[in-house]
Amino acid sequence: MSATRTAKTIGNAMITAVALIATAIAALMLLPGLLGLDRYVITGGSMSGTFERGALVFERQVPVADLRVGDVITYLPPAESGITELVTHRIISIEPAPAGTDSPIFQTQGDANGSADPWTFALEDAVQPRVEGWLPEVGWIFIGLAEPLTRVLVIGIPAGIVALLCLRDVISALRGSKTTGTPVPPDPNAGVPVLTPAPIPTGQVVT
Repeated sequence: MSATRTAKTIGNAMITAVALIATAIAALMLLPGLLGLDRYVITGGSMSGTFERGALVFERQVPVADLRVGDVITYLPPAESGITELVTHRIISIEPAPAGTDSPIFQTQGDANGSADPWTFALEDAVQPRVEGWLPEVGWIFIGLAEPLTRVLVIGIPAGIVALLCLRDVISALRGSKTTGTPVPPDPNAGVPVLTPAPIPTGQVVT
């Protein structure tokens, strides 16, 4: 196999690989929303044993009244907890709503933790994201893409290589067209004798 053919084969393989990766990432970003699901990346280990750090979890907004003990939810702990990031933990208890309020009181615990979270909380919104499923390890893609340098390395460089390969093919096609020229189709009448009619004498009527 010639070097040119090898380079073209490698180029085509790279184009296919980049296209497949881009399609997969786009599907992970767009498809959950089309299905009515929220998407969260697990960055801690408190739910280890159920899903690990780096998992991508999919959650559906459900009425707070539909939540049950055993459900896994993603929520922001109360301010007094000192935690300012979302937490994905399992509900271990639900107490009736205090007098004058509409929301029950929840307590959660991470599956890998030895004790319950040291806070209780009420949910202010009428709906709450509840975990419906997850994909292991896929969240690392989104963690990586959050870094500008990683986005350049993962997306920018392969896209630039693909663009250069396409430009090379265009230039090669243009050079080939100039070298060979535009083919001229054969004349279908070539080689066929042309018959010239005899002159008509003056005064003769042709009918």
